Amino acid sequence: MAMSEAKKKDLKGRRVAPLVTPSDLGAKASQDIAGGMNAILADVWALYLKTKNFHWHMSGPHFRDYHLLLDEQADQLYAMSDPIAERIRKVGGNTLRSIGHIARLQRIKDNDADYVDPLDMLAELREDNQQLAARLREVHDVVDDARDIATASLIENWIDETERRTWFLFEASRKGP
Repeated sequence: MAMSEAKKKDLKGRRVAPLVTPSDLGAKASQDIAGGMNAILADVWALYLKTKNFHWHMSGPHFRDYHLLLDEQADQLYAMSDPIAERIRKVGGNTLRSIGHIARLQRIKDNDADYVDPLDMLAELREDNQQLAARLREVHDVVDDARDIATASLIENWIDETERRTWFLFEASRKGP
């Protein structure tokens, strides 16, 4: 059975159509949510890599404990990345495409120092996680205004995870009596 010319044209048009997932949130809300979440995703990737960097370069008498703590925290950050990107696509946005794109959007500062004291590593990561929690709250306000309940729910869980990482980093870096 031959396909009509109109059907062929329609199919061809769909293949070259932009990646805009239909959403009832509206174009402005989708754009605002995607923008906020892409910045969060860039920060998550930057924090993930910094956490792995410190994990790989940990030293000192508490090496094993800190090494394992940072590996666990890096796994949490990595696990956030795909749901963030997929949520951006679900609301009709486009997400990060490259390391360069991440670098343009990230607000978490890199640390390329040859040596960082273990307690300074923990303090820096604690501050970075605090910043991430604050930025997640900012984006939560955006998604609340758009009535994007699904993204708000995910963000609430990520805030809790981020606060837990902050807590553990704080406690692990305290000096004993």
